[in-house]
Amino acid sequence: MPVQPHKPVAPYKAKKGEEYMNPKQLDHFRQILNDIKAGLGQDIDRTVHTMQDEATIFADPNDRATQESDVSLELRNRDRERKLIKRIDEMLARIDAGEYGYCDKCGIEIGLNRLEARPTATLCIDCKTLDEIREKQIAK
Repeated sequence: MPVQPHKPVAPYKAKKGEEYMNPKQLDHFRQILNDIKAGLGQDIDRTVHTMQDEATIFADPNDRATQESDVSLELRNRDRERKLIKRIDEMLARIDAGEYGYCDKCGIEIGLNRLEARPTATLCIDCKTLDEIREKQIAK
């Protein structure tokens, strides 16, 4: 059965004077997160079926090596997606707890535009920038 592409959720347009992280905004971000999670779940299922279908033993060592390399890459990608699903579940729990949309470090609003671009963000742009500067200094 082919996977139906879903229509992306339109960006939220805040009305003047609208309260930050009101129920409409929370529902909007919950829908975005659930859509991403559903898409990742479909990718994982598709990978499992593809790997089962392509489980061929090649006589040629080069073909075997290529297949093993492809499988390894797919598994790394699926592991990244599994971690993202876990992160999305954490964000959904934050929505339920009323903590979504606020910076973990300083507590200010992360902002709708940043959350539209990165719905799993937990830091405001200023704190994230400072973290990246620190990482660069430590890496030198």
